[in-house]
Amino acid sequence: MIKSRKISTTVIGVATIFLSAFALGGCGFKDKPVPPQQVLPRPVTDLRHQLSEKGVTLYWSYPVETVTGEDLDDISEFVMFRAVVPVDSYCETCPVPFGSPISLPGGALPDEGKKTASYQATLLRPGNLYFFKVRSKSGWWAESADSNTVRFLWNTPALAPEGLSVTAGDKSNALQWQPVKSHLDGTTLKEAVKYQVLRSLGGGPFQPVGDLLDGTEYVDTDVTNNRKYFYQVQTISIYPQGAVGGGVSNNVAATPLDKTPPAVPNDVRGIKTGAGMKIFWSPVEESDLKGYRVYRRLPGDDAPQLVGEVLLPYTMFIDREPPATAARIYYSVSSIDKRTPANESTSSPEVMIKN
Repeated sequence: MIKSRKISTTVIGVATIFLSAFALGGCGFKDKPVPPQQVLPRPVTDLRHQLSEKGVTLYWSYPVETVTGEDLDDISEFVMFRAVVPVDSYCETCPVPFGSPISLPGGALPDEGKKTASYQATLLRPGNLYFFKVRSKSGWWAESADSNTVRFLWNTPALAPEGLSVTAGDKSNALQWQPVKSHLDGTTLKEAVKYQVLRSLGGGPFQPVGDLLDGTEYVDTDVTNNRKYFYQVQTISIYPQGAVGGGVSNNVAATPLDKTPPAVPNDVRGIKTGAGMKIFWSPVEESDLKGYRVYRRLPGDDAPQLVGEVLLPYTMFIDREPPATAARIYYSVSSIDKRTPANESTSSPEVMIKN
């Protein structure tokens, strides 16, 4: 017994010496520990989703700061949580039964701008509500708080619209398509459907434009002339519990063109001079004005003939070779813009000059 006590005392003494040495700097850390909040990412706040006939795609932005405002260099991984609740058993006040986390790769952050992450979920079951939230990690123990939660209903999607066409106008593009009457599995639609127009500028990502539509026509007036736009239309099924994204149509493209002519020149006057018939008028004040066209008509002619073109900033023209046999000559002026071919205004009232 005494021997045993000596052994125990010896062991305890050795352990005490070891722990003391460890506490005095034997652990290998030379700097002060970093407070957890200095590496803890801010929670994601812009988790959003896009439904299609294939399932759902979730998008969110990489956090760029810690909760204390320090810049982050990278996100080591994301953790996605999903819950599935049958519609007929959903309780508005009950906790959402999120399942086991799904690990998703992170990555380095760019020096400037934002970086977007995405996750696609397919094989969704009809008649269920789906819930998603995400967390980000800057290390194996530095995990952010929950993001905002997205919720959506999933049922058998409707077919994609067919027969999509587009007609380019002046600062507008007009779309038309055929109504959708069936689901992807061929069953007849019983729920109400609406349509979402999607637009891409110059081949970029498609984004929703305008509100959901009941009809099968849409005029996009939020466009710029001479820029190419691509369009799709998606069918959206409407249920009391939410909307379900359906099929997406094929692409169509259109480039709106400036078809509006400038204003008609006014105060057109004329006088005979030694150099010829001098025509002058008041300037047209328009940003895209290129110049003017001058027309001449002789008595008995059915239509005037173009005799000259005047570019800005001039508002005068001299007809140096008027027909010598005409007792009276009639002149009119139109304005043209910079488009190719140019839009031309109607001609001004004629002015008569005695020859």
